[in-house]
Amino acid sequence: MSLDNIHLSPFLVQHLYKHSIVELDTIKQNPKLDTPPVSFLGRNEKRILIAVNEPDNAFLPDLDLNLLTGILTACNLSLADVALVNLGKNKNLEFNSLMEEFSPVLVILFGVEPIQLSFPLHFPNYQLQQYNHQTYLSVPSLNILANDNAQKKIFWLCLQQHFFKPDLK
Repeated sequence: MSLDNIHLSPFLVQHLYKHSIVELDTIKQNPKLDTPPVSFLGRNEKRILIAVNEPDNAFLPDLDLNLLTGILTACNLSLADVALVNLGKNKNLEFNSLMEEFSPVLVILFGVEPIQLSFPLHFPNYQLQQYNHQTYLSVPSLNILANDNAQKKIFWLCLQQHFFKPDLK
C-alpha cells in the first residue's frame, strides 16, 4: 500500500479536521484593489494638489489650463510640481483617499467646496487654512477667475502670502 492510494472515510476526515483548514475571518480584501487609480495631470514633485470639477473635460478646458499654467509660472512652479485632479472624472473621491494618494503640503480647490470631499474642516474662499501640517485654499473655478479681475487679484494675494513669505531673520 502506497501513500498515493490512501482513502479516508468522510467520518475520519471530519474528526481529523474539526476546524476549518482556512480561516475565512482572517482573509481581508485589499480595499485599494477595489478602487480604480486616481487619474491626475502632473508629477506631484512639490506635493501640491489642485482639485477641479470639470465633468465634460479630461482635466481642464484649454483656456483654463493656460490660466493655470500662467498662475503656476508666476509662483515659480510648473505642471510637474502639482497633481491636478478632476473630480468630475474621478468619482467618489474623498479627503482621506486624496491625502493618502498625494500627501500634499498645499491643496487648492478650484470651484470645489470642501464639503464635497468630506473634508474634516470647512473654510471660506480665499482663506489660507492650516490643518494637519497642510495648507488649504478654496477659490472659485478657473473659468470665473479668468473673467473677474477683482477675484483674480484676491487669489493672487493669497498665493503671494503662501509662496512669497518674507524670511523672518
